[in-house]
Amino acid sequence: QVQLVESGGGSVQTGGSLRLSCEVSGIGYSGNCVGWFRQVPGKEREGVASVGTGDSTTYAPSVKGRFTMTRDDAKNTLYLEMNSLKPEDTAMYYCAASAYSRKATLTERFYSYWGQGTQVTVSS
Repeated sequence: QVQLVESGGGSVQTGGSLRLSCEVSGIGYSGNCVGWFRQVPGKEREGVASVGTGDSTTYAPSVKGRFTMTRDDAKNTLYLEMNSLKPEDTAMYYCAASAYSRKATLTERFYSYWGQGTQVTVSS
């Protein structure tokens, strides 16, 4: 059974930092792309960061320079380091893994497996 379990969400003030983790089990995703997405109620889910084969990365313009995504395939864990957080970063954050795509991508349709989400709230 495939499972992606996020942790590390919480409430911080503007300018603060959080580190999200995502433990992946049940699939061999090494070499395939993995990503973080976020969603605010009433809005579409948006891609935040992705890491593909060869540790190639891509970030949404709104988080570039503030967020860093890494993967530790030995531990089957993904991370999203979030710095200089802003109120507009408030959302439910989801990790995702692709069953076949190797290139880093923020396009949701390339992802096959999803976690249940962890809430991030940034107050001004």
